[in-house]
Amino acid sequence: MSKLDIKKVTLAGVLIALGIVFGDLGTSPLYTYKAIIGTRIISETLILGSVSAIFWTLTFQTTLKYVLITMRADNNGEGGIFSLFALIRRHAKWLIWPAIIGASFMIADSLITPPISVTSAVEGLRDIKPDIPILPITLGILVVLFLFQRAGTGSIGKIFAPAMVIWFVMIAVLGFNNLLKDASVLKAINPLYAYRLVREYPGGLWVLGGVFLCTTGAEALYADMGHVGRRNIQIAWILIKISLILRYFGEAALLEKHIGQTLKEVDPFYALVPRWFLIPSIIISTLATIIASQALISGTYTLINEAIRLDVWPKLRTAFPSDLQGQVYIPAINWMMMAGCIGMVLYFRESSNMEAAFGLSVTLTMLTTTVLLSYYLYTKRYPKIFTFAVLIIYLWIEITFLVANMKKFAHGGWLTMLIGLLLITIMYIWQAGRKLKGKYKKYLRLDRYIPDLIKLSNDATVPKFSTHLIYLTLAERPSVIEERIIDSIFYQQPKRADIYWLIHVDVDDAPYTMRYSTKILAPNDLIHVRLKLGFRIVPRINLFFKKIVNDMVHSNEITLKHPYCTIEGNESCGDFRFVVMKSFLSFENQLPFWKNQMMRLYFILDKISLPEAAAFGLDYDNVVVERVPLIVTELSEIDLIKET
Repeated sequence: MSKLDIKKVTLAGVLIALGIVFGDLGTSPLYTYKAIIGTRIISETLILGSVSAIFWTLTFQTTLKYVLITMRADNNGEGGIFSLFALIRRHAKWLIWPAIIGASFMIADSLITPPISVTSAVEGLRDIKPDIPILPITLGILVVLFLFQRAGTGSIGKIFAPAMVIWFVMIAVLGFNNLLKDASVLKAINPLYAYRLVREYPGGLWVLGGVFLCTTGAEALYADMGHVGRRNIQIAWILIKISLILRYFGEAALLEKHIGQTLKEVDPFYALVPRWFLIPSIIISTLATIIASQALISGTYTLINEAIRLDVWPKLRTAFPSDLQGQVYIPAINWMMMAGCIGMVLYFRESSNMEAAFGLSVTLTMLTTTVLLSYYLYTKRYPKIFTFAVLIIYLWIEITFLVANMKKFAHGGWLTMLIGLLLITIMYIWQAGRKLKGKYKKYLRLDRYIPDLIKLSNDATVPKFSTHLIYLTLAERPSVIEERIIDSIFYQQPKRADIYWLIHVDVDDAPYTMRYSTKILAPNDLIHVRLKLGFRIVPRINLFFKKIVNDMVHSNEITLKHPYCTIEGNESCGDFRFVVMKSFLSFENQLPFWKNQMMRLYFILDKISLPEAAAFGLDYDNVVVERVPLIVTELSEIDLIKET
C-alpha cells in the first residue's frame, strides 16, 4: 500500500487494519469477564450491569472518542499521542509533558498486553488436558512473534488478516447463537443497568476496573492509524464492534444460567464453544492473541520513532522493513520488549494474575490524550461548547476508570506504573540535558569570520583537509555560528576546504516533509543549507547533501574546482567530509549537586545511544568526530599558587 492508498477505503486496507490494528480490542472477550467477576459470586445485577457498562464503554470511549473524534486529529495521515502533540506544539510547548506521560504509560502497558492475551488463549488447553504446561508454550509463542517483527507489519498484516477475519466471524457466530437462546440480556443496553451496578452492587466501582479492559486497545488503534489509514480503520470498526457486542452479550446470556456460581464452574469464553470445536477455537484464539500483541508492538515502534525525532528519547537505529507508509522497526526496542514480556510471564504466571494488574497504566495514557485532544479542538476552532463537552465528559469517564483501576496497584499494577515512571524519567533527563547543553552553547556573528574563511580556502600553503567540509549546526539563522565550529576550523589544526557548508536540520510538525533551502554566504566558499524533515523521516544527511550539491551545480549556483570530473547522474565530484561535534561534561564545571547528577545521567544515555554519525545517516568513512568539552558553570576562582 503506497502513501496515497491509506487515504482511500480499500479492501486491502481494511484487511490489513484487521491484521495489525484491532488485535487488542478484538481479543478482549478472552479475559474481560474473568477480570470483572474474579472471585465474585455471579449475580444478575453483576452480569447485566457489567455488559451494559461494556456496551457504553465501547460506544463512548472507543467509537466516539477514538474512532470518530481523535482519529480526525491526523497529522497527514499519522496518529498517536506524539503525532497529536506535533499538531499543537507551536501553540503550547508545555504540552510535551502530557505527551511524554501518555506515551510512557502506553509503552509500559504494551509489556503486559502480549503476555495476558497469549496466556488467556493458551489456557484454553486446560479444558482438554488440565496439567498441560502453559508457561513454555506462551514463552515460545512470544519469542517467535518478536523474531518475526523484522519482516515488517505490512507482511505481518497480510498473514494475520485472514486469521482475524476467522476470529471475528467465530466470536460473532458463537455469541449470536447463544444470544438467541436468551435475548432478554439485550435489555442491558439501557444504561440504567450500568448505573445500578456502580450504585447498588457492593464494590460496584471496582468492577469498572475489569470493564475497562474491553477498550484498552483504543490508544494503540490511534497510534497505528498511519499504517493503514483512518477511513480503513473506521469501516473495519463497524464490523468489529458488531462482533464484539454479539460476543459480550452472548457471554452475558451464558452467565445468566450460572447465577450463584463462580468462575471455577464456568469459563465465560470457552463455555460457548461446542466440544467438537474446542481445539480449533483454541488455535484461532491463539493466533488472534498474537495479533493483539502486534497492535501494541507496532504502536510502540511508532511512538519511540516519533520520540526520537522530537528529541525526547535517545537516538536508536531505525529500520523501514516495507514500503508501506508509517512502517517502522526498531531492533533495540524489539529486544527490550521481548525481554519485558518474558519477565511479565515469569512474574505473573497466570492470566488471572495479569488481569488484576492490566489496564491501570493505559488509563493515564487516555487521560493525557483527552487533554491534548481538547487543546487540538480548541486550536482548530471547533465550537467551544463541543470542545468543553469533550474535555469534561472524557475527564469524568477516565478519572472514574482510573479510580476503579487503582485497586490493581497492589496486585501488580505497580509494576507497569514503575516502568512508566522509569520511561518518563529517561525522557525527562534526555530533554532536560539537551536543553541545558543548548543553553550554554556560544554563538558568534558569522560575517566577522567570512573573510578569514575565504582566505583559508584559497591558502595553498595549508594542506587541503577536504574538498567539501560540512558542519551540522544548531544555529537556525545563517548569520550566526557556534563558537566551537569556528574553533574547529581556525584554532585547532586549520582545516582548508574548497567549500565550507553549514547544515541545519529542522524537524517539521508534518510527518513526511522533505524540503531544503540554501543561502550562499560567500560564492564558492561558504554555503548555509536548511533541511526541513518530517518527524517520521530518518535524516539521511549524507544522501540528501549529495543531492543538494548536484542541484546547485546544475543550476550554476556553485562551480566545482575538481579538474578531472564532471557531474554525471547522481555522482558528485570531490570528497565530502562531515565534522560531528560531540560534547562531554568538562571537569572545569562547578555545578550544583542535582544539576551535576542530571547532566551525568544525560551523558550516560548519550554514550549508549546511537552515535551522531549513524543517527544522521552519515557514512563512517567520511566523518570526523571531534570531542568538545561542555562548560556549564566555570570555576569562580582557582587557588593555585606559584612556588618561589
